[in-house]
Amino acid sequence: MHFDVLILGSGLAGQTLALKLADHLKVGLFTKKHLTDGASNWAQGGIAAVLADEDSVEDHVQDTFIAGGGLCNPESTKFIIENSAKSIQWLIDQGVPFTKDDSEFGFHLTREGGHSHRRIIHAADATGAAVQATLSDKVAKHPNISIFENHIAVELIKSQQANETAPSVYGAYILNNETGKVETVTAGSTVLATGGAGKVYLYTTNPDTSTGDGIALGWRAGCSVGNMEFIQFHPTCLYHPNAKSFLISEAVRGEGGILKLPNGHRFMPEYDERAELAPRDTVARSIDAEMKKHGIDCVYLDISHQSPEFITHHFPNIQAKCLSLGIDITKEPIPVVPAAHYTCGGLVVDLNGKTSVNNLYAAGEVSFTGLHGANRLASNSLLECLVIADSAAKDILNKQKQVLPTVKDWDESRVTDADEEVVISHNWNELRHAMWDYVGIVRTTKRLERALNRIHLLKQEIQEYYRHFKVSNDLLELRNLVDTAELIVRSALTRKESRGLHFSRDYPEMNAKAKNTILKP
Repeated sequence: MHFDVLILGSGLAGQTLALKLADHLKVGLFTKKHLTDGASNWAQGGIAAVLADEDSVEDHVQDTFIAGGGLCNPESTKFIIENSAKSIQWLIDQGVPFTKDDSEFGFHLTREGGHSHRRIIHAADATGAAVQATLSDKVAKHPNISIFENHIAVELIKSQQANETAPSVYGAYILNNETGKVETVTAGSTVLATGGAGKVYLYTTNPDTSTGDGIALGWRAGCSVGNMEFIQFHPTCLYHPNAKSFLISEAVRGEGGILKLPNGHRFMPEYDERAELAPRDTVARSIDAEMKKHGIDCVYLDISHQSPEFITHHFPNIQAKCLSLGIDITKEPIPVVPAAHYTCGGLVVDLNGKTSVNNLYAAGEVSFTGLHGANRLASNSLLECLVIADSAAKDILNKQKQVLPTVKDWDESRVTDADEEVVISHNWNELRHAMWDYVGIVRTTKRLERALNRIHLLKQEIQEYYRHFKVSNDLLELRNLVDTAELIVRSALTRKESRGLHFSRDYPEMNAKAKNTILKP
C-alpha cells in the first residue's frame, strides 16, 4: 500500500492531522485497536487555553514554567499557548459539545492544579471522549482518509543514501492483527502519533494501548529522545479491585475535593501551601509519603461537602463509575492511589513536529517539544496535540514530492510460529513489576541500576524470541515496552538531581542550571 502520508495512531494528534491533510493528500490512518481506543479518549479534565478576558498568554506560560521545574522550552511553550485559542475554536467549529454556561464566552471554564486562572474548557468530565467522538465521525466520512484498525507497526522502513547526513523513513512494516500478515506500507511522510508508555508500569491510568510503540520505533530508526525520566504519576487513580485504570479527574480537586487519611485527617496543607491544588508531582509524592508512613493501601478524596446536584452536574461519569462499585461520592470519599499517567519526554521534535530523521514526524505524547519540562501542567497535553498537529500538517503540505526508493517486503521465511506464549506474559509481568518497584515516584541510584540490569536480561530474551518466531501484537508491544523502559532508566541515571517528576533520594537537591536529558542512538 502507498499513501502520501502514513499516520500511526488515532488519538487527538493523529485525527487532527488526518483531517487537516485530507483535503489535499491521501492519508492512511493506522491504529492498534479501534479508532477511539487511545488515551485521548480517556482524558477527563479538559483542554487548557487562554480563553477568558482576565487570562493572558503570559500567565499561562508562567504557570507552565512553574509546573515544569525550570525545564520548559520558552520558544515552544509560547508558540503552543499563543495558538491555544485558535485550536479550541477549530474544535468548536468541528462541533465538539463543550459544556456551556451564561458567561460572555459562552462556555464553562474550570480550574485545575497549578493554574492561576479558570482556563480549562471541557465537556462535563469526559472531554476526551466528546472530542474523539466528534473527530472520529468526520475522519470516518472523509474520502481521502483510509482507516486501518487492528494494525500495529513492526518497524519503520528506513534508508540512508550516500548523499544524506541523516536517515530517511519511507513508511512502515505493519502487522495486520486480523490476518496475522505483515504488510508493507510506503509513504512520503510518516507521522508517529502513538501516545505514551504508561503500561511500562504496574499501575497506570492509561489504556492498554499505551506501550511506548512510537518512542521505540523512532529510537530504533535513529531519532533522539529527550527527558524520558520525567514520568508523571497522576495523584488520584480510583483504588478498587474491579476498577482497572480509572482516573479521578484533577477537576475534582479543582472544584473543592479534599485529600484525607483513613481517619479523616487532611494532610496536603502540611506539604504545600497550595494544598490539593499543588502541581501533580507534589501531590503524588505527598500521597506516596503518607501511604508509606502509615502503611496504608490508599488515601481518600472527598467531594461530598458539595451538593449532590453540583456533583452530578460536574462529574456525571465519575459518579456513575463509583456508584457501580458501591461508592456514593455525594456521601463518602473516593479511595485513590497515584498511578503512572503521562510521559513528559519522547522523540525530540521541532515546532513542526519534525524529528531528526527525514520524512518522520511525531505529535502528541510520543514527542518531546519542550512544553512540559520536568512536569506537565494539567490539561496542557491535548493542547499540544492540537497545535503541533496543525503545524505538522502545514509543513507536510509545503513539502516537495519525492521519489521513493524501492522497498522490499517483510521477510519471515526464516522464522516459525511461536511454541510458547508464556515467555511473553512472564517477561511482561516481570518488566512492569521491576519498573514499579525501582523506577517509581521516589528513586535511588541503586534501585535504578537494579532495574537496568533486569531490563538488559529481559531485552536479550525478548530479542532472541523476536528473531526466531513470527511477530504477534503481544510480542511487538513487549519489545517496544522494554526499549522504552531502558530509555526511562538510562535517562533517570543521567540526572544527578531532583527536579519535577524525577525525585532521587541520592540527589535530593535541584541543580542551579536546568538541563534536558537528550539520548542519541
